Amino acid sequence: MSALLVKAAGPSVTLQDLGRTGYLAQGLSRGGAMDVLALHEGAALLRQPVGTALEMAGFGGTFAFTRATRIALTGAHMQARLGGVALVWNASHLVPAGGVLEIGGARAGVYGYLTIGGGLDVPVSLGQASAHLAAGIGAPLQAGDRLGLRPDAGGDVGQVLPHDARFDGGDVRILPSLQTELFPKELRDRFTHETLTRDTRGNRMGVRLLPGGEGFGLRAGQAILSEVITRGDIQIPGDGAPYVLLSECQTTGGYPRIGTVIPADLPRVAQCAPGGQMRFRFVTRDDALAAEEQVRAKITALPGRCVPLVRDPNDIADLLSYNLIDGVTTGRETR
Repeated sequence: MSALLVKAAGPSVTLQDLGRTGYLAQGLSRGGAMDVLALHEGAALLRQPVGTALEMAGFGGTFAFTRATRIALTGAHMQARLGGVALVWNASHLVPAGGVLEIGGARAGVYGYLTIGGGLDVPVSLGQASAHLAAGIGAPLQAGDRLGLRPDAGGDVGQVLPHDARFDGGDVRILPSLQTELFPKELRDRFTHETLTRDTRGNRMGVRLLPGGEGFGLRAGQAILSEVITRGDIQIPGDGAPYVLLSECQTTGGYPRIGTVIPADLPRVAQCAPGGQMRFRFVTRDDALAAEEQVRAKITALPGRCVPLVRDPNDIADLLSYNLIDGVTTGRETR
């Protein structure tokens, strides 16, 4: 069977999709890709439905393909080379049979994605193939792993999407949470006016943020009864440093929440690298719903935003696989 062979892998390369729904009551959070938009970008570049991709946290690996395979590289911008030639990120490419793809460290953002034309033929658990490390479902990929490749109907490669600015931290919109009013107005105002720095401590469960000065802990009411929590919730533990819950967060918790990041801005939080800075601002429910509509419209429009990638023919090892002159000439014209 055609396969993707893992020759080497970074410390946190996992299979990820849109995650599992319907298991919150059993204590299993949704999981899935940290940057869902990157999954949709990969699918758009390959003109196929969203499926399972390789999510690479900070560093990729070395991957060999036993057949000619279309790929898309999206999410955090990483160094990528095929046969010694650098590949453009946020674009689709053709890997020849026997080709070896090398993906290095992230230059901007945290989570990069490798999407395969036709998709991966891998086992599923609870209806999905994604690893949920906190729940013990799946595991990081390792050298020697072999991933089956599904048949690919084929299609254009050499397509690219415009750069997106979600990898640079910045403005993050939040909604009030159940405990927001427990925080004095002065504390809430300081939280939304201060620039917070992404700590080095962070994973698929969530990321810690460092305040510029004093933290945001409560003098009273710091501990509450455990209740349902979800990704996007901003917990304030005893040390006062905010902690934003992400894909593999627990399903209940007892720390007060000063707010909740709206779904549209979760990729921005996940892709903020250590040392990056963010600022939070409260918005209304109507604002959050409007932002969600905008994201859905953006996803729908992605295929139409793909444009041909301009490349130097001298750098294309598989030149004959590219349609270079369609519609330009018949070859029979006379001067």
